[in-house]
Formats: sequence, structure tokens, C-alpha cells
Amino acid sequence: MVVEIISVGTELLMGSITNTNARHIARRLAHMGLDSYYQTVVGDNTERLRAALDIAFSRGDCVITTGGLGPTKDDLTKEMLISYFGCSPVEDAEALRRLEERAARRGVPLTESMRKQATVPAGALVLQNNNGTAPGVVIEKDGRACIMLPGPPKEMIPMFDEACERFLRAKSDKVFVSMNLKLYTMAEKGLPVGESPVADRLGALVDGENPTVATYAKEDGVLVRVTAAAPTREEGRALLAPVVAAAKDAIGAEYVKYVEED
Repeated sequence: MVVEIISVGTELLMGSITNTNARHIARRLAHMGLDSYYQTVVGDNTERLRAALDIAFSRGDCVITTGGLGPTKDDLTKEMLISYFGCSPVEDAEALRRLEERAARRGVPLTESMRKQATVPAGALVLQNNNGTAPGVVIEKDGRACIMLPGPPKEMIPMFDEACERFLRAKSDKVFVSMNLKLYTMAEKGLPVGESPVADRLGALVDGENPTVATYAKEDGVLVRVTAAAPTREEGRALLAPVVAAAKDAIGAEYVKYVEED
């Protein structure tokens, strides 16, 4: 399965908030062995969201959206996806019960705008929200799937973890395992550990397909990441071991500050 992330929210486009949701989702997808090649940010606009969905489904099987599930008029993601997939809107009894209980605890009536959050696509897997009001949903139809999650990270993260357990894990036959080799800075060791010299020392190791070896320039030194794809984490670690050892030998053990699993 190829998964694309679409983050919905004008505040993201304007730089008012940082898109930490996409980072969390991308890391979890990688650990589950699910391929994700693109991320998109789109404002609260129906037609632009529809266009983003068209593009995403032209190059992938599943889209994960965050944001736009709340009670206000600019929260339009769910309504857009119901239309996009040609589903019928229905009211989820459990989501409505939770909304009614929340309103009763606060001593306020349940408004129509609040109640609309209980509307879900018919036949969808509903992800109840234990940390907010808007439930998430998973739609799977005609070989395409969409997971809709709320925008606030405190709601999105636990709901995404539930979606992983109930839906996404069954879509992958592999996991990714990475080992990071952190190298000393020149100030610490007086050694030439810039990214280019490190890549030169690694030589043909950077051309491997599984495991892969990549270098990254960091403010506090260079990072070498070795990543393997395998059916299980244990098999992935077994693939990594000889390549990590070869990378340490090629770079020089004196350059390596520590090695840790990502």
C-alpha cells in the first residue's frame, strides 16, 4: 500500500502552526513498512481539497487526512470525503451519545453545528474520539482508502494509533528498521567528519538497495542511517548488522560516537 498524507488547514499554509501531525504519521508509516512518497498541505477549501485527493489517488492507494472534522463551517473534510466517495451520510449513535454527554456535563444544549460531528459515511469504520469531540473514520471503497483524523495532535495521535491497529497493519507485509551512526564533530575529535568525506569513505555501501545507507548533515555532526526492510523487526536487525559493521569499518571506528536503533 502506498499512503499519502494530506494536512488540511489554512493555518498550516499560513505558518501559524507547525505541522507536527505529518511528521508523526510519516514516522509510523515507515516503521510499519508502508510506502509514503508525498505530503500535501491544503487550506480549508472544498475544491482545492478535491483536487489534492485526485492527485493523491492517482499515485497511491490510501490517503490520510488530518484536520477539518470539527463543528465550524470551515471544517469541511468529512463532508468533502463523503461526497468524493459517493457515500451516504449517517449519524453514528455512539458519537452522538458522547456529544450529548459532553454537552450535558457542561450544562449547554447540543447545537446543530456540534451535532454534525456525529455524521459519518455509511459503512465506514468509525474511530471514536476519547480526547475530543470529532470522531475519525476509515473509508475503503473501490480499491481506495481514506483515513480521516482530527487536527489537534492530542486527538490525532491516539486515534491514528487505533487506526494502525485496526486497519493499517494488515496492509503491510514488511517493517522498516533503521540504525543511526552518529559521528563526532570536528570540534570534539579534530577529525574531518563533514558529510562529503563520510560519503566518500562509505563508497559502494551507499548504493545498496536493502539495507540502504544514507548520510545526513546535522548541526552537531554527521548522521549515517542504515535502513532495512524485512517481514519482522528481528529479521530487519539481522540484515542491518553486517552493513552497520561495514559502515563503521569504512568510516573508521574512531569517528563513531554512538549507534542506536531508530
